[in-house]
Amino acid sequence: MSEEKARVLVVDDDPDLLDLVQRSLSAYGFEVLTHTSALGVSNLVRSVEPDFVLIDVNFPALKGDKVVNLARQYALPKTKFILYSASDESKLRSLALASGADGYISKSVQGEELAQRLRAFHLKPRPPTPTPAPTT
Repeated sequence: MSEEKARVLVVDDDPDLLDLVQRSLSAYGFEVLTHTSALGVSNLVRSVEPDFVLIDVNFPALKGDKVVNLARQYALPKTKFILYSASDESKLRSLALASGADGYISKSVQGEELAQRLRAFHLKPRPPTPTPAPTT
């Protein structure tokens, strides 16, 4: 990564987890912003221009995988959306594919390993967005 700190927006309704992730990633050189609701993520993505959006999938009002679809419209092309959940890994993989997320990370991953995985996502190019087939 460049000398500039990568900016991570972590979206989860658990304030204790947000605090843990913020302290942990900050210690590994990330600039971390947190948000406790799926609502308002699109506005935050537009205003803070994060490199990563680490988002839980289990919100009462709007599921995180749906937020990815909405927020991506307002994100810079470099922004990587990563589902971050305690859900079963196969479910996370399916949700990531279906929602257009760039990947997923289990909430059991913390500290240095979480920082390493984010750095790996940073290096991975975004796949091109598929173009819809023409209708006749």
